[in-house]
Amino acid sequence: MIYEVTIYEVTTGEETREVELVRAGAGWRCKLDGKELPLDAVFPQPGLLSILVDGASLEVREEISAGQSVIVVGGERFTASVRDPRSYRSRRTREAGGQGVRKIVAPMPGKVVRVLAKVGAAVDAGQPVLVIEAMKMQNELKAPKKGKVSKLNVSEGAAVEAGQVLAEVE
Repeated sequence: MIYEVTIYEVTTGEETREVELVRAGAGWRCKLDGKELPLDAVFPQPGLLSILVDGASLEVREEISAGQSVIVVGGERFTASVRDPRSYRSRRTREAGGQGVRKIVAPMPGKVVRVLAKVGAAVDAGQPVLVIEAMKMQNELKAPKKGKVSKLNVSEGAAVEAGQVLAEVE
């Protein structure tokens, strides 16, 4: 039997987890931070993953907008970054992560309901900067790195489009 092993680092907020996927024949095995996680997974269509975990069925899809990845699991949205630690591009991105201006973009169309950090405010990586409402759910948009808010392109009540640059952190 031929095994195909893929390891990813998945970061949501400030938490990074290691996900190891092993394809064994027609099935999959998964380890989360080195711990076996029994599941069955199929790709019923491009961009959609159906997972069966402990008898519970979950649909998982990824939405990418302006370079930001949002993972949707059963209707709940998570801003996430997924990287393959073996790839040159991932290593280069991680090394340069703290340098230069980083943008906070709207992952979906919505409305700004709160601005939590003003221009000039010092922020830590993962600290909420804005809250947008989309599909009757509020989503915190967090600082991509430690620094200060250098630009704020929206105010409370503003309608935003997916991919729109809302703020910058330098």
